[in-house]
Amino acid sequence: MSQNSGETEMSDISPQDYYPDFPKKVPLGSLHSDIEAESQKFLPEHNLDKKKYETEYHQGTASFGMSVFNLGNAIMGSGILGLSYAMANTGIALFVILLVAVAIFSLYSVHLLLKTANEGGALVYEKLGYKAFGLPGKFAASISITMQNIGAMSTYLFIVKYELPLVIESFLGSKNDEWYTNGDYLVLLVTLVIILPLSLLRNLGYLGYTSGLSLLCMVFFVIVVIIKKFQIPCPLPIDDKALNETMREFLNMTVPHLNTTAVNYTEDACTPKYFVFNSQTVYAVPILTFAFVCHPAILPMYEELKDRSRSKMQGVANVSFLAMFIMYLLAALFGYLTFNSRVGPELLHTYSKVYSVDVVLLIVRLAVLTAVTLTVPVVLFPIRTSVNHLLCPGRDFSWIRHTIITVVLLIGTNTLVIMVPTIRDIFGFIGASAAAMLIFILPSAFYIKLVKKESMMSVQKIGALAFLLCGFIVMFGSMTLIMLDWINNPSANTEANGQ
Repeated sequence: MSQNSGETEMSDISPQDYYPDFPKKVPLGSLHSDIEAESQKFLPEHNLDKKKYETEYHQGTASFGMSVFNLGNAIMGSGILGLSYAMANTGIALFVILLVAVAIFSLYSVHLLLKTANEGGALVYEKLGYKAFGLPGKFAASISITMQNIGAMSTYLFIVKYELPLVIESFLGSKNDEWYTNGDYLVLLVTLVIILPLSLLRNLGYLGYTSGLSLLCMVFFVIVVIIKKFQIPCPLPIDDKALNETMREFLNMTVPHLNTTAVNYTEDACTPKYFVFNSQTVYAVPILTFAFVCHPAILPMYEELKDRSRSKMQGVANVSFLAMFIMYLLAALFGYLTFNSRVGPELLHTYSKVYSVDVVLLIVRLAVLTAVTLTVPVVLFPIRTSVNHLLCPGRDFSWIRHTIITVVLLIGTNTLVIMVPTIRDIFGFIGASAAAMLIFILPSAFYIKLVKKESMMSVQKIGALAFLLCGFIVMFGSMTLIMLDWINNPSANTEANGQ
């Protein structure tokens, strides 16, 4: 997410094109060297004469702590809202196993990326793809990043579609069927009035800091999820006949604004499951990969890291992934324990089953809506830049082209949000395709191609090859099972849409 739109060649893209929170570049400072390979500073002076290091690099200014915060911003997103649904359809034990596995795989992928960048001399994902496989590699990286960002935009707009009607109904005091409580209409209205004008700006400026706001909102969300677990009774009531007046009065006293006609009153619904296998289990791995993907931001962050070295950047990744792992686990576990099998694909929306009006949840909804609405233009920025470089490389900036690309991207994303039945399908499809490419396939393929000092029979290359094969299995296996679920379980899509 750069300060400019699309005026330079692909090789000249700055880190700000992909991650808005980075400080501006400073003049090239003194580069340090270290004898140990693992802690060697990126592109030291004695290596600059090598042909493979064609790009000039500046001394980074971001501290370790700020880099951890920035990477946490890159990891955290709307994917956290789908994790309780994944746990409900895998069980607690299987979910924890999958969560640990995806986190470890993601960290290994970061290791491969950093090592490949050090060898290939490129800190932009697309340029690394170009160095590895030419135009096909560049296109594969660009398309994967574009798909991932479009998926992120779509999930943000899904949140607007799900949550804004509930906010309006809370202020009106009752549910009605007017157009201004229709999620599809509200998505179009928010896009036209707020997102489009902000997206047309050439300079994002302060919008770059909305990722920090988004992270704080999600932390607040996790805290509320934990608190609500101890406020919402289980089993949840379903109808007035099943409840006598004493029970209803007790619920109304202990849990104000409880909607006592909302959900099932069954004892089995309160029993957590440790292993679950059903038609929706296939979405678990794609949802987890979608939640952990942050890899296009890794290389720009590497360049901005002060006194950068591979080991230091890997340490940043380790701390960030551990923090996000804990947040993800807490959100998924307490959300699941609150609703068990009744949890919806978007956790925040599931609370509307229980609460007709709740001030804390209303504040959470407003905070999340504000964050995601302001983040959509930020996410759109690198997509537009990538499209510009692919279609019109080297051309001067044009407001007409700038506007047309922006409008087309927003029309396509809104159409996707209106036509796709549920946010679960976005999590599943993008997680199985673009996220799998960015975490598994591309880093390992780039590593195998560009790291020449290791033979194909070395442990490192064999590990990367196994990781590549694992990525193809995850991608094609998940996509096949998801499409089979779409064909064989259309009723599940309808239920998920209604939440």
